[in-house]
Amino acid sequence: MPGYLLHQGATVLCTHGGQAQPAVPYPRVRVSGQPIVTQPNPYLVAGCPFPPVAGGPCVTAQWVTGAVRVRAGGLPVLLQDSQAICAPTGTPVNIVVTQIRVKGM
Repeated sequence: MPGYLLHQGATVLCTHGGQAQPAVPYPRVRVSGQPIVTQPNPYLVAGCPFPPVAGGPCVTAQWVTGAVRVRAGGLPVLLQDSQAICAPTGTPVNIVVTQIRVKGM
């Protein structure tokens, strides 16, 4: 399914509301002036309010799906409909806002 490419400035939140940012954006390709993000690289989650007693706050998010046809540096790029799982909670992330100029599949 086609979707907009994720970039460094996209708003990505863990299910509990923590802000997720890419650990390693791909600097050679830019959309809206910001680097895009590829699938193998995790996101770091900050500000997750999930209590430590219930399994701890979300710390990282690992992407499990990416683009099928679009690659950067030989790696699948992330799209608005890509899926990720947070560790250690196992909950998904929500992609709230992304650029709206470039689509991939």
